[in-house]
Amino acid sequence: MLIGKPSKADIISAHNRIKPYINRTPVLTSQILNSLFGASLFFKCENFQKAGAFKSRGAVNVVFLLEQKIAELGVCTHSSGNHAQALARAAKIRGIPSHIVMPSNAPKVKVSAVEEYGGQITFCEPNLKAREDTLKKVQEETGSFEVHPYDNYNIIAAQATAAKELFEDLENNLDILLCPVGGGGLLSGTALAANYFSEGTEVLACEPKGADDAYHSFRKGEIIPSENPNTIADGLLTSLGKRNFPIIKEYVSDIVTVSEDSIIEAMRLIYERMKIVIEPSSAVPLAAIIENKVDVKNKNIGIIISGGNVDLNDLPFGKEKI
Repeated sequence: MLIGKPSKADIISAHNRIKPYINRTPVLTSQILNSLFGASLFFKCENFQKAGAFKSRGAVNVVFLLEQKIAELGVCTHSSGNHAQALARAAKIRGIPSHIVMPSNAPKVKVSAVEEYGGQITFCEPNLKAREDTLKKVQEETGSFEVHPYDNYNIIAAQATAAKELFEDLENNLDILLCPVGGGGLLSGTALAANYFSEGTEVLACEPKGADDAYHSFRKGEIIPSENPNTIADGLLTSLGKRNFPIIKEYVSDIVTVSEDSIIEAMRLIYERMKIVIEPSSAVPLAAIIENKVDVKNKNIGIIISGGNVDLNDLPFGKEKI
């Protein structure tokens, strides 16, 4: 059991453990976007990760750390999508059951993926209390091990490996690394990776205005729970985890917020100029650049593209004037 925060050695160990089961995702650039913003942008493309998002890193790490007698009873979680898919996939690889609680309004593409990986889904009302209550019941009935989407040090250690790879590929040549924030698993891991592997890199978090609990928590110095969040970035709806927040407070420079219009504009830019599929949560960092929330001029900027699991029948383009 890791205590306090994952160490540099914990992150290296997690990386070695998960390497056989994940992709080392590419780092892409766009001369058009570089010219548009006057910066050198480097996109770490976790939309090309197994199960379509960075969550596979953490899920694989936790599942393969479980003792056999615990693993045999299976794993469980509540998730709106990406963690659900990642955990179902990791469980399938190890040959154990997975029990996934999903809100009734979860994106259909993510529900289908969980089913394809063999996850046993229990639907609930789309609110945190219903998710937690339903998961408790499922866990009691199955005896399965709960794998929290982000409030877990072994999850954090593995999510840090995305930034670790980015620093290795760019030889630590980043001024700023932008990362979306929801529950804080990716952000806390990214911030630790910068501290351990690229000390000169500043980490900034980016969040939708419609789900800005991390922004307020960061400024007040205590966790402010998310209440009735409303954003197209469905992966960023959750409140910060109690293990994630202290790491974020210590190692993240700032958190900025962006509008829905900017998220959609950023998403469209990436589709049109980079020719890759991303989900709305992944567009939030570029939205911060569009809104001039981050000074990127003449700097090397890393951007974590967190995932690409989006319903292609429900894209936002054309729904709002850009």
